[in-house]
Amino acid sequence: MSTRVAVLVATYFLLLTLMARGAAGESHFDLGPPMRLGDAEQGSLLLRTEHDGVFLPAPVLETEVRIRVAGLLARATVTQRFHNPTQEWLEGVYVFPLPDTAAVDGLRMVVGERIIEGKIKEREEAKRVYTEAKAQGKKASLVEQERPNIFTTSVANIGPDEDVEIVIEYQEDLRYQGGRFELRFPMVVGPRFIPGAEGIDGFDGTGWGRNTPQVPDAARITPPVLDPAQGPINPVRIRIDLDAGVPLARVGSPSHPIRLEKREASRWLVELEEGTVAADCDFVLEWEPEAAQLPRAALFTEERGEDHYALLMVMPPQGEDAPRSRMSRETIFVIDTSGSMHGTSIEQARGALLLALDRLQPDDWFNVIQFNSATETLFPTSVRAHRGAVEEAQHYVKRLGAEGGTQMLPALRAALGGSDAGGAVRQVIFITDGNVGNAAQLFSYVKQHLGASRLFTVGIGSAPNSHFMRKAAQFGRGTFTHIGSPQETSARMRELFAKLESPVLHDIRVAWGDPRTESWPEPIPDLYLGEPILVVARLPEPGGDVAVSGQRDRDHWELRFGLVGGAQETGIDKLWARRKIAALVDSLAEGADADAVRREITELGIRHHLVSKYTSLVAVDVTPTAPTGVTAKTRPLPVNLPAGWSHQKVFGTLPGTATPAPLLQLLGILALTGAALVRALAPRRAR
Repeated sequence: MSTRVAVLVATYFLLLTLMARGAAGESHFDLGPPMRLGDAEQGSLLLRTEHDGVFLPAPVLETEVRIRVAGLLARATVTQRFHNPTQEWLEGVYVFPLPDTAAVDGLRMVVGERIIEGKIKEREEAKRVYTEAKAQGKKASLVEQERPNIFTTSVANIGPDEDVEIVIEYQEDLRYQGGRFELRFPMVVGPRFIPGAEGIDGFDGTGWGRNTPQVPDAARITPPVLDPAQGPINPVRIRIDLDAGVPLARVGSPSHPIRLEKREASRWLVELEEGTVAADCDFVLEWEPEAAQLPRAALFTEERGEDHYALLMVMPPQGEDAPRSRMSRETIFVIDTSGSMHGTSIEQARGALLLALDRLQPDDWFNVIQFNSATETLFPTSVRAHRGAVEEAQHYVKRLGAEGGTQMLPALRAALGGSDAGGAVRQVIFITDGNVGNAAQLFSYVKQHLGASRLFTVGIGSAPNSHFMRKAAQFGRGTFTHIGSPQETSARMRELFAKLESPVLHDIRVAWGDPRTESWPEPIPDLYLGEPILVVARLPEPGGDVAVSGQRDRDHWELRFGLVGGAQETGIDKLWARRKIAALVDSLAEGADADAVRREITELGIRHHLVSKYTSLVAVDVTPTAPTGVTAKTRPLPVNLPAGWSHQKVFGTLPGTATPAPLLQLLGILALTGAALVRALAPRRAR
């Protein structure tokens, strides 16, 4: 028996022992004072606890979303209506997603006829104001950012059978790619995998996750998840006033049935066909300008006091869609086979990977890596893409299942760990839903170990972690593709292949006429086929000119034009501040001073009235409403499991443990180890 086989056999039986021990582990899920079904005097939403027959009453929620689109910009109003169906005074805590590029700048609390406007404050100060109001029996609301795409709304002192409305507003710029615009509104925070077994003290939170050194805020990003067997909750209504500015060839949604009303050639009213839907997947709206109206450039401006802001989009000349001569490539395919990928997600992932394998040429090199609680590489090193190797890979991919945890760091190490393909262009295609809690750790690793590789992320499923996917691709100098349904797989993968096989636009420079201009992003990242240059700037003076240049393959190009005309729009200053805040957060991965970054982000948040990692919005009613001596009981609002996910595969049979249950993590390791053992003992096919 070889050393490798001996190690695998030993590991296999060790895991059997560990699995038995893990099954007896204790849960750490505690949401406060419990009740039993017989204690509920009226219809209530009850949270199941780890104890049989014991539940907790929770507020119920419905959400209304109104979005106004004007060209490249979207202004959204999100109304969250909290209802207390119990006879107790409650504090509702709701963890929810927003677009990770959204500039959240508005908060209103509506109690009956009273409207209380929220104010931006430094995070600890806002929390103190809210906590004091709660203790005094006053209605209060607090909106905090946990991650760029995860927020928490807390509402204190909701009386028995009472309604409280929380209105949140944000601004964002839209994504344009491949001839179409995309608006994405996320509706559920998918359960995050929380690596690290050692618990630590950290931020207080109401989630099921336990804080670890890798994820110190786990308790704040893991809202309780309702088993789909109990029915959908948190209904959402969406209405979009779409003014594209140009005639449109197509308006549609790949995620939901919609009802369209055409008002003008460029203006449409969009609503959900069903009226309301459960908050269990991202809503996506796409629209394509008529062929003759494809944008080449767009300019939006805003004046705020002595400052002037501009949002600029420029489409570089595309040239040929393919390079003059095809270069040999080394492609590393990484596929997430964790429990959250079970069902339609793993089907989409397998389909995407099989399409990618079909595109390989004999002079290419490749390898396949799968990961869940453990990481497995199909071949010891990258191999030539001859027919036998590709067929072996296809057979391997078709048999992949989904089980266990999402230990992504070892997979990144394996993917970025080196090349055996000489001077071949090295591209890593990472297929996952991205639902991990330790994003900062992963970003830092990609930044430090990318080398000559390029990382392309493919987001899978109904509710991928778009922030992780987009930022990982940014640090990896690649691009992000989202596949929301099996019907989209072929079209989205064709778009990705076109990018992989086309020259990259690099060395992009934006030279402003006035050197005092500050613009973001800085530097401009590499761009791929069909992607525009999009920058937002603060100008010392209105007008002036700008030169945009770049390198595509062997060709240099440059455009110069004046900053005149364009549409006047509000909120561009907030987009500028949001981009600068994002750049400051990114600098932490490069070793920037954390205290200096915190101070600068706090100052930007307060000056531009933005929610950030270090600033929050708080609203307090001046009149106490709760009876003297009554303390509101904290109740986290549960969320749906993302559509297509398996509750059993994610949480297993051990309630309240980190995602997934330790037993299922060990099963994932066991499955990979057993498969590796079988292959090690079986004769290998010739390569």
